[in-house]
Amino acid sequence: MPKIFEYFGFIFYFFSNEHEPIHVHVKHSGTECIFDLIIEDGQLKDIMRREKQGAKPIDSKDEKVAIEFINKYWQRIVEKWIDFFVMKKVVKTTHIKEKI
Repeated sequence: MPKIFEYFGFIFYFFSNEHEPIHVHVKHSGTECIFDLIIEDGQLKDIMRREKQGAKPIDSKDEKVAIEFINKYWQRIVEKWIDFFVMKKVVKTTHIKEKI
């Protein structure tokens, strides 16, 4: 389970055996959701939220923060996805210490 970002208590990560579409799991304060990145022609077109089965869902305030983060860092999320799942590289956690 590669943890790709930490951001003020939010953890963004992949599971080791994932599937497309490119998506990121987000945990915060005992809650968790999955966000699918919808990419067309090399641009982020949409972010779709999914509930994670068996997990307490992220509330709307935390969802807003997660989506803002994904909007800002989506290209790095995609790069880490490709590095991990396609190139089979080790992906390190990036700690983001500046507020969006």
